[in-house]
Amino acid sequence: MTTAVSALSSVATALSDAGKTSTGEAALFWVLAPIMVLAALGLLFARKAVYAAMGVVAVMVSLAVLYIAQDAPFLGVVQVVVYTGAIMMLFLFVLMLVGVDASDSLTETLRGQRWTGILFGVGLGALLVSVVTRATYPIATGLDKANADSNPVGVARLIFGNFIFAFEVVGVLLVTAALGALVLTHRQRLTRRIGQKERSDNRVTDFRERGRVLTPLPAPGVYSRSNAMDVPALDPTGAPIEASVSRVLRIRGQERGVDVVAGHLEANRTEANPVEPGKEVTP
Repeated sequence: MTTAVSALSSVATALSDAGKTSTGEAALFWVLAPIMVLAALGLLFARKAVYAAMGVVAVMVSLAVLYIAQDAPFLGVVQVVVYTGAIMMLFLFVLMLVGVDASDSLTETLRGQRWTGILFGVGLGALLVSVVTRATYPIATGLDKANADSNPVGVARLIFGNFIFAFEVVGVLLVTAALGALVLTHRQRLTRRIGQKERSDNRVTDFRERGRVLTPLPAPGVYSRSNAMDVPALDPTGAPIEASVSRVLRIRGQERGVDVVAGHLEANRTEANPVEPGKEVTP
C-alpha cells in the first residue's frame, strides 16, 4: 500500500505552486473519469444486483486513486479499506448469500408515485446543472500548508478539532440508525425458546422412551484404502453401522455396501499388481 501511494504521488502530482494541473494528474483523470462514468451507468442500468455492486466498487477504487493523486493519501486508503473493503464487500456478500428476486412488481401501491418521482428527479437534475454551470472556484493553491504535518495529522486536526461537534453528532446518528434497524427487523418468536438444559433433557428422554441414539452419530466408513461418505462404518464385531451414512444418501439409494467397496479395492489391487502365471499371492 505504501509503495502504491508513493508511486501515485510521484506520477500524479496534485497541484503546482501556480495552481495549474500537472500533466500526470490530467492524464490520470482522463483515464479514470470514463471508467467511473461507465461504472456509475452500470449501477443504474445493470439488471443484476451483483453487477450493480461491482460497478460501485469500481467507482470507489477509482475515487481512491484520485484522492491519492490530490495529495490526500489518508482519504484514499480510507476509501479503499472502509468503503470498498468493508461496506461494499458486506453488501456484496449479503446479495450473494440472501439473493435478490429478479421479478419487479409493476403495481403502484401509492397513486401517482411514479410521476411524482420523475418530476422531483428532473427538478433535482436541473438544480444540479444550474449550480455546476454558475459556480466559481478560486485558484487552487495545493495542500502544502494543510499537509505540513502529514495528511493524517491534518485530517485528524479537522475532525477532532474544528469539526468535533459535527463528528460526534454524526456518530450518534449512525448508532441510532443501527439500533433502529435492529428494532425494525426484530420479529417475535413463533415458538417458545428452548434452552440448553431442556434440549439435553429431551435427548435423554428420547433415548429412554424411543430408543434414539444419545451420543453423536458415528462417522462413515474410513478404511485402510477407502474414505467415503457413502460407506457405513463397522462396529467392533465387524457389522456395518447403517446410521453412520447420511439419511439423504440412504433415501437416494446412493449408499454402498462394505462388500462392494472391498470388491473394488481388490480389483484395483489386481490391476496394479498383476499375478504372473505359476505364482501364488500370499494374503
